[in-house]
Amino acid sequence: MAIAQEKSRLVFGTATPGGGFPAYGWPYAEVLNAADATLGIEPINTKGSTENIVSLEQDKMDLGLVTGEVTYEAIKGIGGAPAKNIRIINATYSQAGMFIVRGDSPYKTIDDLKGKPIVWGAATSGFIVLARYVMDGMGLDFQKDFQPILLKSAGEGPPMVLDGRAAAMWGGGLGWPPFAEIAKGPAGARFIGPSVDENKRIMAKHSFLKAATMAANSYPGQTAPVNSVGSWPFVLARASLPDDVAYKLARALHKSEGAFGKRLEQAVESTLANTLAAAPSRELIHPGVLKYMREAGLVK
Repeated sequence: MAIAQEKSRLVFGTATPGGGFPAYGWPYAEVLNAADATLGIEPINTKGSTENIVSLEQDKMDLGLVTGEVTYEAIKGIGGAPAKNIRIINATYSQAGMFIVRGDSPYKTIDDLKGKPIVWGAATSGFIVLARYVMDGMGLDFQKDFQPILLKSAGEGPPMVLDGRAAAMWGGGLGWPPFAEIAKGPAGARFIGPSVDENKRIMAKHSFLKAATMAANSYPGQTAPVNSVGSWPFVLARASLPDDVAYKLARALHKSEGAFGKRLEQAVESTLANTLAAAPSRELIHPGVLKYMREAGLVK
């Protein structure tokens, strides 16, 4: 984590192998490192959002990918003291939580899945936190009202759905590797999100969650949009990250938005404009990022 005179070595926590955060983190590092030769972003696999928050708080990591729900709990002090040592570098991509089932599955609604074996994802993943809030908003308990399957890594989930050990897998977001793997299976796939009424109930109880839609054709065979709720994950930094380093990260991302979007479909949303809109408050954005945003004319 030491800042060298010529190159800033930055340890960047992603999540467990096979999930969306590693799929985002490595291209992110490569694109930004290429845009600024003084950046040395080094992505690593971690247990996911919860571990990344703790590591950032303790200055054990420079950057970390964290879901919106885990970020919300951290800054509100839900489950512990409020996090003080985290700041936003950028929002990543909007994430709507939903289930995927095989195309030949008889299940069409969330009610149909009650009592069935459900892969919720890696036990330390932010998707678990999202699932807890979404199910709670519907008056359900994701552990008691289903047969919960928690994994060591997200990549373990698709085979369980494909071979019938699990009725569905919970997840979300464009380009999410487990969804892509299941959708490419011989039976195809179908997505199940909350109904219109269920979405209203969820957002009424947990107002930090917002309506989110996964556009049609986001995955093979998915011909209609899927409506749900969700939030924006973030690339977070330890607040103690020097302002000049955060400034360089923001500049490199801003100059590489087009290239990053071509490299990774979901990265088209990784813009500084979206970061301003998604941040819970401007005070949570790293001062170095805000400095660049002012110079770029994005904020006054």
